[in-house]
Amino acid sequence: MSELHRITVNSEQLGGRPCIRGLRLRVKDVLDLLASGASREEILADYPYLEPADITAALEFAAMQSDHPVLRAA
Repeated sequence: MSELHRITVNSEQLGGRPCIRGLRLRVKDVLDLLASGASREEILADYPYLEPADITAALEFAAMQSDHPVLRAA
């Protein structure tokens, strides 16, 4: 089941950037933590208001954003 319902976008919050469940934590913040080597457990310990499915949602959102065709001019 998709967890994308956990990703919210509000033009009045954080400049309209995608956030986790309306919290002031951007999807990019979670992705940056994962990219720097933080484990899910470490992230959840540092951000106790996050739930495991929030991290899954951030990864799912990133995967969806990268799945588009690349057009090249001839």
